[in-house]
Amino acid sequence: MVAVNDYLQLKGIRKSFGAFNALDGIDLSIRQGEFVCFLGPSGCGKTTLLRIIAGLETQSAGTILQAGRDVSVLPPAGRDYGIMFQSYALFPNLTVAQNVGYGLVNRKQSRSQIAQRVEELLKLVGLPGSGGKYPAQMSGGQQQRIALARALATSPGLLLLDEPLSALDAIVRVHLRNEIRSLQRELGVTTVMVTHDQEEALSVADRIVVMNHGVIEQIGTPLEVYREPASPFVADFVGKVNRLTAVAEGDHWFRCGDMRLKTAAGHGADFRPGRDVALYLRPEDRVVGNVLDDDPMRCEGTVRHIEFLGGNCLAEVDVLGIPGQPLLLQYSLNQMDEFGVREGASVRFALRADRLRVFPLSPMHSVAPVSAMAAAA
Repeated sequence: MVAVNDYLQLKGIRKSFGAFNALDGIDLSIRQGEFVCFLGPSGCGKTTLLRIIAGLETQSAGTILQAGRDVSVLPPAGRDYGIMFQSYALFPNLTVAQNVGYGLVNRKQSRSQIAQRVEELLKLVGLPGSGGKYPAQMSGGQQQRIALARALATSPGLLLLDEPLSALDAIVRVHLRNEIRSLQRELGVTTVMVTHDQEEALSVADRIVVMNHGVIEQIGTPLEVYREPASPFVADFVGKVNRLTAVAEGDHWFRCGDMRLKTAAGHGADFRPGRDVALYLRPEDRVVGNVLDDDPMRCEGTVRHIEFLGGNCLAEVDVLGIPGQPLLLQYSLNQMDEFGVREGASVRFALRADRLRVFPLSPMHSVAPVSAMAAAA
């Protein structure tokens, strides 16, 4: 049964290139006005899925419904969307105004109507009065705004963004992604963006679709994906994370080196004693002040290395009782001063049982990483 507010539905989407399965049974519903990010490493299938939605690729199997209409076999021109590519794809021989209004020419609108719509769009993306210039006279960020205006020109029901910001420098990228998110909220257009940038997805998306090897690993809000990863892949891929190899002892207890660590109720209870597991913990999921002596999650260690990140730092700590499995701990600059955190110093902290995630130990994770800093990068 179709939910009333489901604008885009993908059912059993598969795509094969010869013997290679690029997509394997993708099921996804996107609500009206929602901003969804397809996130994953190169080759995971996210761009192929976007191109199938756009009709630029044909799925090997499966159905696509847009606003209740089956568009599975329609050509791109028969689908209601605007698209913005990483490469901008602007026509260098056309002015900015001609680029933005390109999709309106075939809609049999008058020149005055097109000119009015183009000026509205240029104002919307912060480039009023730029219609007479050529793309080569504009910066990369401005060209991307032009491409965005062109994608919105026909007032599409769906906006598709294919790695739209990856060619820009860091400062412009952050500024423009915030503008895109603000504009999307203002217009209420359903939006799907492909990205491999975790920070980008976490900052703009209503929901994130994490993909790997042609399948969906997890669908959730940014907070759900970050806090409650559904698989070791998601835990490793999204954000920085510590991974400790351990052995289940039952009743939420796990043996890690010479230490016993406990998870909160609801986490890790289904692992039989003796089972090899991997424990995942974010660098910020620790307590560094008022650590009680009888806290079962209390740890001590020596700071091996510090990575400066501006307002925060990551300290790589060799933990007593857990040889060969250093931990990354996050400290604010004020906490660095307060607790004397520096290379070679001893630190005391407690791990948060409610943040510990437990997964079966896969063969590729059977050996602990030499450096937690490297494992979390």
